[in-house]
Amino acid sequence: QVQLVESGGGLVQPGGSLRLSCAASGSIFSINVMGWYRQAPGNQRELVASITNGGRLIFADSVRGRSIITKHNRNNTLSLVLNDLRPEDTAVYYCAPGEPPSSDFVWGPGTQVTVSS
Repeated sequence: QVQLVESGGGLVQPGGSLRLSCAASGSIFSINVMGWYRQAPGNQRELVASITNGGRLIFADSVRGRSIITKHNRNNTLSLVLNDLRPEDTAVYYCAPGEPPSSDFVWGPGTQVTVSS
């Protein structure tokens, strides 16, 4: 099973932007669907955005129009750009294969995004 490590989070002011990256330990070319998920304190993990090799995109209503997800098969990374960040975007962000990921998928450490002035 490919291992995924997220990076790029941080503290950002409302209205700012972040680019999150997810590095895979092996090839992601054969993984048709990959997604970004997030979990805020006290909440369940939720889908933020997903992408397929065929270019199908799905976005949560809360981020549609201000986020971009890209799957880079050449360098085995998945990225997420979040614009116009809001306090409600504060969460730990994770990447995973599948939508939803299989029950035996081992989640990475995630990357913390905090939106605050």
